[in-house]
Amino acid sequence: MTNETNTSDWYRQAVVYQIYPRSFADANGDGIGDLAGIVDHVDHLVRLGVDAVWLSPFYPSALADGGYDVDDYRNVDPRLGTLADFDRLVDALHSHGIRLIVDIVPNHTGSGHELFRKALADGPGSPARELYHFRDGDEPPTDWTSAFGGSAWQQVDDGQWYLHMFDVAQPDLNWDHPEVVAEFDQTLRFWADRGVDGFRVDVAHLLKKDLSEPLPSQAELDAADKTVGNGRLEDRDEVHDIYRHWRQIFNEYDPPRVAVAEAWVPANRRPPYATREELGQAFNFDLLQAPFRAEELRRIIDDNLALAARSGSSTTWVLSNHDVVRHATRYGLPEELRDGRQYVLGDGHTIACDADLGLRRALAATLLILALPGSTYLYQGEELGLPQVVDIADEYRQDPTFFRSPGVDKGRDGCRVPLPWTPDGPSLGFGSGEPHLPQPTWFRDLAVSRQDADSRSPLNVYRRALRLRAQLQDGEDMEWLDSPQGTVALRRHDGWVCVANLTSTPIDLPSGEVLLTSADLVSGKLPEATTVWLRPR
Repeated sequence: MTNETNTSDWYRQAVVYQIYPRSFADANGDGIGDLAGIVDHVDHLVRLGVDAVWLSPFYPSALADGGYDVDDYRNVDPRLGTLADFDRLVDALHSHGIRLIVDIVPNHTGSGHELFRKALADGPGSPARELYHFRDGDEPPTDWTSAFGGSAWQQVDDGQWYLHMFDVAQPDLNWDHPEVVAEFDQTLRFWADRGVDGFRVDVAHLLKKDLSEPLPSQAELDAADKTVGNGRLEDRDEVHDIYRHWRQIFNEYDPPRVAVAEAWVPANRRPPYATREELGQAFNFDLLQAPFRAEELRRIIDDNLALAARSGSSTTWVLSNHDVVRHATRYGLPEELRDGRQYVLGDGHTIACDADLGLRRALAATLLILALPGSTYLYQGEELGLPQVVDIADEYRQDPTFFRSPGVDKGRDGCRVPLPWTPDGPSLGFGSGEPHLPQPTWFRDLAVSRQDADSRSPLNVYRRALRLRAQLQDGEDMEWLDSPQGTVALRRHDGWVCVANLTSTPIDLPSGEVLLTSADLVSGKLPEATTVWLRPR
């Protein structure tokens, strides 16, 4: 855990562990992970050494988009538990000094939300429809496409169309309406009053839209210069009014609640979301798209530390999450196909993936980001070295991307497969029944119980890294050191050093006391795709 002594700044260098609740642990045996399952495995989080948990949506939902189609923002999906279960989870985490961040999804509701059901029932021209974006017409108002494919407009029985930037079951809210503002004021206070320490804000850049006529075409939207912001549908300056207002709510609490923006915007547009006057942090996703090359990683690190300085916040380092191909797989693919989508589309048969190299690079990259100033966000299962599951039969797939983009994108189910806790049982310790997404047989070799007994397993590398980081991490200063081409080396506040060899050949090990390595040293040298932490003598 971090050594941060100012409780209001706990997040600045925290290690945050993302839990996708439906795939973490299933306590009641129905095949779906639940809150009680998380409570049962809090010891895993304690032994891992994380500072906080980010809990992906657990709200009532039709699961059109993995829970991001929320039908009630102030309750728990009955399949996942009750509010009493949620309170027990908060207490269990807090009793071990682990804070809790929950997902908030303000751009859209689920189509089952009472506000949208009332909008449908009350009909065209009603006040209820003003809470969403409805339009008249025989044809879709524009040719806009949704993030999941297909039209961004859906027609209802009375002939009007509503805007959905994601799935048809996720109608976009009208954030110019005061009732929408009030709905989320109430929601933020509801969870903060229950002990939630912070919020992860889903698609934070999309809330404010300019739908004045004439509406642009999709081509015009695509051609717009996003670096200047104020797009018709995204990253408008007035969205920051929302977050300045939310900051006032966060500051009602002691310590103040924190938030992190998921804002897919150009780097120069990211700092305002992260200021102390707004959310406090914004996700840096640059590493999700970066090649495993020293010069590129160093540039990304420099750029994001500079952006953090501009906002007065700390940056965030992310290698995997619930929306992307796991980094143990990405790092094993040819560089030009590193996002992994084509690999997944071919079910792993059309493109070669070097799984051993991918895992080795993944561990090296993880030790590198854990050595950096800022907070690190881990995604469940990466501590096991889990690769992407690509051979999921079509009948089991759940992601709307798969259904709305046939033959183009298989979706994100492969990073959401339930975790293997033991090498046996119908769901490898996930629960007593069959899991909601099938686990491959080779998952048993990566089970928590097996890795627990192996001192060099990815799980134990993560445990040692987080334990040591908590001892070493203090100030946020860092300086680059000279190092051979293809490597990066840096020194932190009290002199400890991190060296990452990103080449394909071993290099001489710098002098000093070796504290931790991502892979074993070879004849006193730092092998290829390996990171070392050391303290100079």
